[in-house]
Amino acid sequence: MTTAPNDLILLTADGIDPAAVRAHAGSASGGECGGVCIFEGRTRTEQHAECGDLIALEYQAYDTMAVEQMQLLAVKVREQWPIGALAIVHRTGRVTIGEASVMIAVACGHRDAAFAACRWLIDTLKCDVPIWKKEIWSNGETSWVDPTAS
Repeated sequence: MTTAPNDLILLTADGIDPAAVRAHAGSASGGECGGVCIFEGRTRTEQHAECGDLIALEYQAYDTMAVEQMQLLAVKVREQWPIGALAIVHRTGRVTIGEASVMIAVACGHRDAAFAACRWLIDTLKCDVPIWKKEIWSNGETSWVDPTAS
């Protein structure tokens, strides 16, 4: 399984730099792509009747397998759409309110392909990649999230 040289595939415990991911998609496409679609998933505020406010999410992954699966997604998405550049970046560890936990960026010749490929990548990543999300609530409770839930 070989990804394209301009693919950015990263599982990181460090914060995601949204500007760097955007820049990668734009520069790696070499100016040939008129459509760049970016999905940035961030931790949002939530309230639970019994647990209080959500204070953070914690992501855990089977690192080696997660990266291999992310690389496989990059290969598969290129079989379906004409992609000039892509980035798949996911956090592990604690992600507080407002921070990015995942970014997908896809550059294609046209917007329809960019939108479709970006949507397919985030939906498939959530289902197929071994990354688990735990909610951390203000009362100290934690709860695991179904990876296929929106």
